[in-house]
Amino acid sequence: MDNLTHSLTGVLLARTGLARRVPYGTALAVGAANFADIDIITGARSWICYLHHHRGFTHSLLWLPLVAAAPLPLWWLLARRRGPAGRAAWLRAYLVSLVASLTHPLLDLLNVYGVRIWTPASERWHHLDLLFIVDIWVWALLLVCVLGPMLARLVYSEIGARGAPGRGMAWLGLAGLAAIVGFRSMQHGRALAHLNARVYSGEAPRRVFATPTPANPWKWVGVVETRSFWRMVPVDLTHAADPVDPDAGPTFYKPDAARFLPIIAATETGRVFLNFSQAPCWSVTPAPEPEGATLVRISDLRFGPPAGNAFTATFLIDAAGRVLREEFSFGRMGPRKR
Repeated sequence: MDNLTHSLTGVLLARTGLARRVPYGTALAVGAANFADIDIITGARSWICYLHHHRGFTHSLLWLPLVAAAPLPLWWLLARRRGPAGRAAWLRAYLVSLVASLTHPLLDLLNVYGVRIWTPASERWHHLDLLFIVDIWVWALLLVCVLGPMLARLVYSEIGARGAPGRGMAWLGLAGLAAIVGFRSMQHGRALAHLNARVYSGEAPRRVFATPTPANPWKWVGVVETRSFWRMVPVDLTHAADPVDPDAGPTFYKPDAARFLPIIAATETGRVFLNFSQAPCWSVTPAPEPEGATLVRISDLRFGPPAGNAFTATFLIDAAGRVLREEFSFGRMGPRKR
């Protein structure tokens, strides 16, 4: 999920009473809820390096106790202003950091990108495909529950009354978030069932994904793999009788790329990208130069059609099977050549 969602979740956790008697407990909860994304520094080397390390070590449940300890030195620099921190204060602070840190991989698990929650025991990507990475309904809920008590306290101060600390709204926000996830899980299951029940141009589906859209929880994008092609199919669950038209949406036929697979898998870009991509759509075309070269592009259809896809790896391979150039584009960032 985006960092605003992580931050607002950290604020609500602190207000439930978790951060009580912890100096700067809310700041600690917000910092810990975001700390896992420190892996962005690996992008300084290359975006494929970032993809390799992102949502791995810092997002792993196995490494969580260590990751939760990392924000504590910064917390201590703030907390010592209010006096020395004893053992009990350190333990309470660690508990705040541990719970807030746990919310980060759990929230990231909800979107299409996924997370490797069992690193280093397993490098498998896990993703539930329930929420768009920036979900406006989650934003609205969390913002209301965070800002509501702040506005109420402002009003109370103007009239000389004492305001509530916002604990009830904090629990309401967290419960509301759980309700949104539960509802989207039911919708996702319905979308998958309808996608699996269709036949696409005479071919049965081998794999299907249902990816969420930014605003409408009843509309999904089906990504369907058959023997000979991929197809992106709109799913509209408001049409209960027929939410899926198996012939709608763009179709991407699979080229004969078997001879390029071992060549690409031997490169760093290919190895990392193929491990990450769950819906790899291949494109194989002759390159304008050098003579006899081939341009191979692989796009992960979970993030949209190949044109303009945010997750695309490109390889220029000469007639002898040597990789002359490998590129990976991440999000809206431009490709970095290797």
